[in-house]
Amino acid sequence: MSGSKETLARENLGLVHACCKRFSGKGIEYEELYSAGCLGLAKAADRFDGGLGYSFSTYAFPVIMGELKQLFRDSGSVKVSRSLRELSLKISRLNNENRLKNGRDLTVSELSDALGAAAEIITEALACSRPVLSLSETDGEGEERCLEIPSPDIQYEITERLTLRRAVELLSGDDRKIIVLRYFKNRTQTQTASLLNMTQVQVSRREKKILLRLRRELLSGIDE
Repeated sequence: MSGSKETLARENLGLVHACCKRFSGKGIEYEELYSAGCLGLAKAADRFDGGLGYSFSTYAFPVIMGELKQLFRDSGSVKVSRSLRELSLKISRLNNENRLKNGRDLTVSELSDALGAAAEIITEALACSRPVLSLSETDGEGEERCLEIPSPDIQYEITERLTLRRAVELLSGDDRKIIVLRYFKNRTQTQTASLLNMTQVQVSRREKKILLRLRRELLSGIDE
């Protein structure tokens, strides 16, 4: 990969994190997700043609998502911690006993009381005991087809965030500091004024003007 493509990939690592978060907690460690996402980012950077008229993030998003979905297809069954497996076995035994006695499974709250575990952990353990849905299945004619992992389409949200970040970076020194302090570091107008040697009224007036300008620029970018 050439230097310019390496720079392009490095500048868009945030896109990898955004994609990986959609799959976090689904049975694969975040480090593995990030590694697969970076592979997708590298492939996208290597193949991207800026002359086609669309942004790199628009092109890279489906490539990264493809690598993440492939990771799930290749990894087999979902990994479950040993403690959850052991808890799942205990739940199974208790439910079997209660079925024989009362003809039903215990509720989550009953299991929580019996095992001294939080209801959220009981729910996770119950989910672990259910059959895993394969990402590939065979249809009636013996043909294998892949199932898509359901996840919201966040491409528009990512594009908006990237556009906003670029717009903020183009602001002049104090204007950029005001927006960063107020909306990225959650400082109050009074705190911001103190840090920038301004009055709270000055910060308030200037902030309104900056936000109006940013809104116009963002809307202009969407219209294009």
